Amino acid sequence: MAAKQHTGTPPSSRSAGQWIIQILGELLITVGFILLLFVAWQLWWTNISANKAQDQAVDSLIQEFNAAAGGSGTQAAAGDSGDGASSVPSLKPGDWDPTDPATSAAPAYGETFGVVYIPRFGENYMRPTAEGTGTDVLDTLGLGHYEGTAMPGEVGNFALAGHRQTNGAVLDRVEELQEGDHIYVQTKDGYYTYTIYETKIVLPSEVDVIAPNPDDPTGEASQRLLTLTTCHPRYGDTERYIVHAKMENWQPLEAGAPAEIANSVAS
Repeated sequence: MAAKQHTGTPPSSRSAGQWIIQILGELLITVGFILLLFVAWQLWWTNISANKAQDQAVDSLIQEFNAAAGGSGTQAAAGDSGDGASSVPSLKPGDWDPTDPATSAAPAYGETFGVVYIPRFGENYMRPTAEGTGTDVLDTLGLGHYEGTAMPGEVGNFALAGHRQTNGAVLDRVEELQEGDHIYVQTKDGYYTYTIYETKIVLPSEVDVIAPNPDDPTGEASQRLLTLTTCHPRYGDTERYIVHAKMENWQPLEAGAPAEIANSVAS
């Protein structure tokens, strides 16, 4: 029986150039996949991790503040959780001067000392504030206080920095802020109400925005200001987005929270 003859054309061997192209293509696909994983980690996982740490920091601070207010004469209300929180203030308007706020010295680096509320960002927006602006602070603890700038309520510029897209994205929606919006800062001394009067975009080299008097960096500070700084554009860092606000009033913890954030504080 005659053997069958193979009539097909045998595959031609690949040239060295073809092998190089195939290997390079596979390497590029692998690198692209790794980059996608890195982006997902940056934009997703770091936010989850930072949000958890920041929520814990806020809870701890609010319990500390409530305990301090309760120990100063705040009456417990029916249905109180027992952690020192109260819906019945022990002070009434006229018991303090809203234009003469209590202030405290700056804490140690990395220590959380305040909670920032921005109603424009929603009722659940509560972010901790810690001393310092290093990555170890900003990547975990939320808003970082520029060392050497004023503390809440002080004459000068209480300047804060925060991430926009990663590690909690505390200032992700900064472009939504408008003139007249309020920013509230809660510390062990009370609640400070700041009103936004300006937003602008500057270069990273324009550090005068956090000067004691940003409108006249060579002049003396005469107002109680707050400044927010973050990267711009949203997915870049070639510029800085700046929000300036001035303090309108202050009230001690024993007076209860300002009406606009009362539900946020109680939640």
